[in-house]
Amino acid sequence: MLSDEMKILIANHRAGMVATINDDGTPSVSPKATFVIIDDKRIAVGNIRSPGTVANLRKRPAVEVCFIDVITRKAVRVTGTAVITQKSSAEPALIEAFECDWAAYLQHISAFIDISVTAAELILSPAYDIGLTEAELKTQNLAKLNAL
Repeated sequence: MLSDEMKILIANHRAGMVATINDDGTPSVSPKATFVIIDDKRIAVGNIRSPGTVANLRKRPAVEVCFIDVITRKAVRVTGTAVITQKSSAEPALIEAFECDWAAYLQHISAFIDISVTAAELILSPAYDIGLTEAELKTQNLAKLNAL
């Protein structure tokens, strides 16, 4: 499911916008930053302060996460099913992934949102459709950021 290009984007831009569904059927989007890639079909995020997201996922485990590289104007949208796993009962591979990438935060993580990926899509800006290259977009967007 997750291609190498998708995994690189996620690894380099770990802040994902997590979309869940509220009790009244409205969407809820919340940023999360402690993502890890477990394998081609599984990602996870540590729950530090996400009571609304966790509550929504316990009732309705459908989830989408979007990761974006604003410099290259590429994104990865991951669709899946989430399972909330308390840290105390997490499998060793899950704990190990977080120890590698988020050791400083592990003591603050109470549970993991473990997402089985059912679909993944690489999304490119329309700028690519009009002929701009990744290098050109990087140059343009870094110049904009440096001007701030």
